[in-house]
Amino acid sequence: MSHTTDSRPLDSAASGKIRKDHTVNWWLTAVVAVLSLTVLVPLYFTIVTALKTPAEAGGFALPSSWQWGNFVDAWNKVNYPKAALNSAIITVAAIVLTLLTNTFVAYAVARNMDKRFFRFLYYFFLAMMFVPFTVIMLPIAKEMGSLHLDNQVGLIVLYTILGLGTNLFIAIGFIRSIPVSLEEAARIDGAGTWRIFWTIIFPLMGPINATIAILTALWAWNDFLLPLITLTDQSNQTIPLAQYVFQSQFTSNYPMAFSSYLMAMAPVLIVYVFAQKWVIGGVMRGAVK
Repeated sequence: MSHTTDSRPLDSAASGKIRKDHTVNWWLTAVVAVLSLTVLVPLYFTIVTALKTPAEAGGFALPSSWQWGNFVDAWNKVNYPKAALNSAIITVAAIVLTLLTNTFVAYAVARNMDKRFFRFLYYFFLAMMFVPFTVIMLPIAKEMGSLHLDNQVGLIVLYTILGLGTNLFIAIGFIRSIPVSLEEAARIDGAGTWRIFWTIIFPLMGPINATIAILTALWAWNDFLLPLITLTDQSNQTIPLAQYVFQSQFTSNYPMAFSSYLMAMAPVLIVYVFAQKWVIGGVMRGAVK
């Protein structure tokens, strides 16, 4: 003789709990919606202006005729392929060098936080995050010039060094959450520090490495000040710098200028849309763990 238990009350309670947990906070939603306008309104203005004639520029109304030729003119005026190639080379090289160096420094500091020297290094690098760039801008320009690094190589080195504080803050917390027993087992098998890092620690840092890579890419691609004070050869100029050089030509043609801004923003915006979960997740893991 079988016995069946009616589970409908439990199901009702569970569904009620789920509905309660997923209740929308309308006040918070309204605040987020209002704050989002600070980004959406300028973005809308940029898009509609880029598709207008110079005579129509300046308002929020849709263009009477869509001027797609503004993007072609901006492409030619800014020499977009050359500037984009320079930006891509600098960005990719900065990402690779950052991942190969900053993560290893984070590993060394994380595993030696009980020692005074490494603790000092940790707080020293974190202090770099709070130094305004305008304070060190002129010394950096002089130093790069005296070392003959006022070129793309010097710019890549600067991105690697100046990003060290943020990258340590993100990576160290995650590394300290990795069990030391994994490394001890590898040392028993005869593995050295370098082998342990590249075969065990570095692969486990996949989410953090993705976060560091994306943040470095966003910074290097969009940055204006470092290329401005570092690069002396105009053939090496990045997209933001190329737009600045040709700014005087766009003073009476805002649609062309805004078209160039949208083309410069498009690649990194696409990357961020698809990779934002790694940015948020990596920062949270590094901060909490």
